[in-house]
Amino acid sequence: MNIRKGNPEDMESVLGLIQELAIFEKEPDAVVITVDDLLRDGFGENPLFHVFVAEEEEEIVGIALYYYRYSTWKGKTIHLEDLIVKDKMRGSGVGSALYAEIMKQGKKDNVRRIEWNVLAWNTPAVKFYENSGARILEDWQVVQMDEAGINSFLEKL
Repeated sequence: MNIRKGNPEDMESVLGLIQELAIFEKEPDAVVITVDDLLRDGFGENPLFHVFVAEEEEEIVGIALYYYRYSTWKGKTIHLEDLIVKDKMRGSGVGSALYAEIMKQGKKDNVRRIEWNVLAWNTPAVKFYENSGARILEDWQVVQMDEAGINSFLEKL
């Protein structure tokens, strides 16, 4: 297995893994981005994300997509948006290798925190993260405003 930075030629496979994750998370119709979106947003003058890919026999079998955030308490942080491993490769060490690569990137970048979300029902992932030393913050809730909600809010102003 080879872990490397993703490049524009990988984006079709990256999108396929994102779609596979959406199915796993019971949101099969939620993905609206395209390969063109990934190319524009990840490889322009000011990329909005970075991605590591895991290859096995020239096939991309996993990704770790991340971006930088700023914490008023900690300064520069990394947000791990998605760590995805193809279903057929789960349990093979791909996820662990990608996770380690994100931690190495954080250390290299001198970030004070790396954060991500995990679904409570994804018990294998929860256990993996807890066993790695990560803390799952029980008191915090994820808050989101989708496109329809944004539009509705703004219409009320």
